[in-house]
Amino acid sequence: MNKPSRRSVLIAGGSLAALAAAAALLRPAPLVVDVATVAAGPLQVTVSDQGETRAHDRFTVAAPAAGRLMRIELHDGDAVAENQVVARIAAPPLSIQQRTETDARAAAAEALVREADDRLRHAEDDAAQATRERMRVEKLVRDGFVSPQAAERARNAETTSRNEADAARHRARAAAAEVRVARSALTAQREGGLLAVRAPAAGRVLRILEASERMVAAGTPILTIGDMTRLEIVIALLSAEAVKVAPGMPVLLERWGGSGALRARVRLVEPHAFTKVSALGIEEKRTNVIADFVDPPGPLGDGYRVDARIVIWSGERILKVPASALFRCGEAWCAFAVEDGRARRRSVQTGRRNDLEVEVAGGLAAGDTVIRFPGSQTVEGTRVRPR
Repeated sequence: MNKPSRRSVLIAGGSLAALAAAAALLRPAPLVVDVATVAAGPLQVTVSDQGETRAHDRFTVAAPAAGRLMRIELHDGDAVAENQVVARIAAPPLSIQQRTETDARAAAAEALVREADDRLRHAEDDAAQATRERMRVEKLVRDGFVSPQAAERARNAETTSRNEADAARHRARAAAAEVRVARSALTAQREGGLLAVRAPAAGRVLRILEASERMVAAGTPILTIGDMTRLEIVIALLSAEAVKVAPGMPVLLERWGGSGALRARVRLVEPHAFTKVSALGIEEKRTNVIADFVDPPGPLGDGYRVDARIVIWSGERILKVPASALFRCGEAWCAFAVEDGRARRRSVQTGRRNDLEVEVAGGLAAGDTVIRFPGSQTVEGTRVRPR
């Protein structure tokens, strides 16, 4: 058998080298991808919507009797004291029927005072009971008979009871002011003089509803007064989201006009829903969630808009992956992990999630590198290179 010549060997070697170079040139370049690392860290599950601030104690001052409303000298934002004269009405002399009606309004106002006083006593008793209950629960916690969560619930119940007592106290003062207004209306109308309309509580003028002099009917709203030291937030959530919210949950207020987020806490989820038409013309059932500020509200006033995020669950050491790395594969969730420079599809078991991150219950481990925003070019075995 003849041995191959040296020339044949060189030609064969050159051909193989040329083929290898051509294969290298024709081989597709690795796909450049964005990646993230699976790691443990804090995770919050929230429900979000726009909210609005409002004065917790708001009073609409109305004309107690018909007559000519004198021009109001106050302006929006002016501070007023309790029982301060905020408007004057020139009342015409009373007819027999009007005198009877005015007497009836005065009697009704006095009945409201008695009702408000009874409600105030009941609210104060509830607040005192909540304080005693909180002290008992804290002692049981210290002795190890109940969990610390029971103490948190007791403290939250005490805070709610105190707020209700404060609200009842304001209602009682407002009812007493209505009696004074009704009596002064009766006196002024009988004498045909000027009727002084007084502020039912201290605060600031939120809005002048009737600034110019004109004839008004009894019950016509004149101005609105609110206590700006007690602001609350009203968040109109979809009813399907509101059922996940409970009193005591933390709230983060963002895009309020300042730096950072302001903290608040849910006080009440209103028990009724209302229908609201969205910008797309769709009827939605929404429920108001009321929250109190934990941080000082700063320059915020009545009716200011904020973006609210209610934290319904949170954890500290949660294995998580960016939501942008997951995609649907049938009924399950999948992700592409980067292994030895190639994309490998993994089936992922998920847990809780928010808009940006998802809890990993299985399929990925801490330290794995996953591809974010996988496109149609990313398939099993694709060569990839992190950006």
